[in-house]
Amino acid sequence: MEKHTLYELNEYIRRIIALNLPAPVWVSCEIYQLNVSRGHRYLSLVQKAQGQDQIIAQSDAVLWQRQYRKLERQLGGSLSQILREGTAVLLQVSIDFSERYGLKLVVEDIDLAYTMGQLEQQRRATFERLKAENLLSKNSNQKLPLVPQRLAVISSPTAAGLEDLLRQLEQNEYGYQFQIKVFSAAMQGQNAPLEVAAQIRSIQNLTRPYDAIIIARGGGARLDLAAFDDYELCVAVAECSIPVLTGIGHEIDEVLLDLVAHTALKTPTAVAEWLIDRAARFESQLVEAGYAISKRIQQHFSQQKLQLERWAQQLKYLSDRKLQQEHQHIDRLRQLLLPTVRQHLKLEQQQLRQFEQLLQLLSPEATLRRGYTLTTLKGQPVTDARHVKKGDILTTRFKDGSVKSKVQ
Repeated sequence: MEKHTLYELNEYIRRIIALNLPAPVWVSCEIYQLNVSRGHRYLSLVQKAQGQDQIIAQSDAVLWQRQYRKLERQLGGSLSQILREGTAVLLQVSIDFSERYGLKLVVEDIDLAYTMGQLEQQRRATFERLKAENLLSKNSNQKLPLVPQRLAVISSPTAAGLEDLLRQLEQNEYGYQFQIKVFSAAMQGQNAPLEVAAQIRSIQNLTRPYDAIIIARGGGARLDLAAFDDYELCVAVAECSIPVLTGIGHEIDEVLLDLVAHTALKTPTAVAEWLIDRAARFESQLVEAGYAISKRIQQHFSQQKLQLERWAQQLKYLSDRKLQQEHQHIDRLRQLLLPTVRQHLKLEQQQLRQFEQLLQLLSPEATLRRGYTLTTLKGQPVTDARHVKKGDILTTRFKDGSVKSKVQ
């Protein structure tokens, strides 16, 4: 049986590879793991079964520091966004096989358009899924207060635009007061969707709810914003019980998170302006309502004043008329009663004269003039001898004087 050493076998494999793959080739794959050491990027590349997470092929690759810098000059900031775990890439690689270290792919070039295309396909698939699950307008149905003032801001402390958002809200020209708390989360990269979704859930669980949640991030390349097309993050926003406002800095492209949020604005600064303008409009409506109420009250007062004046005139007319009628009635009564009263008075006067004459006849003076006397004891007439006793002083009155006597 023929046998070979391991070195001989590996050398044979190297020659076969060198003969059959002498030039670099383009390989589509997914970055499974990424490590950086001394400026070199060490990649673990995989291919998964269609529509599944099962790995059907895997290989190691390296992007040397020198080539990385060259690609960085060509692709700019997009390179760092492409070289991330989970990103689908199209790489131009040369096959290097060492008898000692085995097979390794050396990255020579990266097709940015391929990655963008894959992201766009994934984005469209996510959009259709969100649409089919009726999640695009779910958060927009949450009631936003007329003047949102308690605001939870999800952002990275170093995110561009966050400082502008906070400064503009806190130093607005109207002096409106906003209660703001920043909840930290990554705003790009593989961990961004998980961290933002986790903060949304934690904010919902707070005892005192916020009026709105703001997701704020400044501008960046299209790949920088790929995290905001994540399906799970979009679901978390759509199902959030608090209205979510997005201020993700981009001019033309629209991330899926904007489509499921309650209100989407271009930048964090635009969110601040929108909130301040909303408060100003509400204040203006209050002022206008106050003016309208004041005007309505004045109109009502004027109408009531006119009505009172009409009633006063009617009352005066009716009073004068009633008074005139009563005067006429009194005149009629006077005309009817005056003869009767006069006759009655005449009769009463006659009777009064008769009484006077009778009183004069019956008065003590008249009796005294007829020869009678009036005896009194202590000012009281004595009508019975039994009413006096020995020693009482009696006064006896005559028509022309009086005498005193003592009872013996």
